[in-house]
This record gives sequence, structure tokens and C-alpha cells, in this order.
Amino acid sequence: MHTTDTPALGDFLTTEELAAYLKVPVPTVRAWRHNGTGPKGIRLGRHVRYRRTDVDRWIENHERAQRPRAV
Repeated sequence: MHTTDTPALGDFLTTEELAAYLKVPVPTVRAWRHNGTGPKGIRLGRHVRYRRTDVDRWIENHERAQRPRAV
């Protein structure tokens, strides 16, 4: 059963899927995770998964940081 509090399985990305989604190499995603600069990942046993909402929020934060500030 899927509720609004529980993400559906399709709401999670593997490291490989995240790399494809962002069009970057898999080692880049792994480096971001290691350095703490990438989207928040969740460890499920030996596997790391990324919530799409966390990835999209991370992208939005980077877009905001790159916008010129009004003087």
C-alpha cells in the first residue's frame, strides 16, 4: 500500500540512474556522495538510493546559488 508519507519504489534512484538522469559519469555521483556535495542519499543495507524529491531540491539549490544577486 502506498500512502503520501511513504515514497513509491519509483521515487528512488540508484546511483547509476541518478548519473543517467543528471548526464554525469557514475564516478562523479560517487565522488559527490563521498565529499558530501551531492544530493542526499539513503543507505539501504549495501545499497544507496536517492529520492527524486531530494535530487530535485538539490538541483534547485544549485540553480539559486548560481543566479546573480541584485545589488
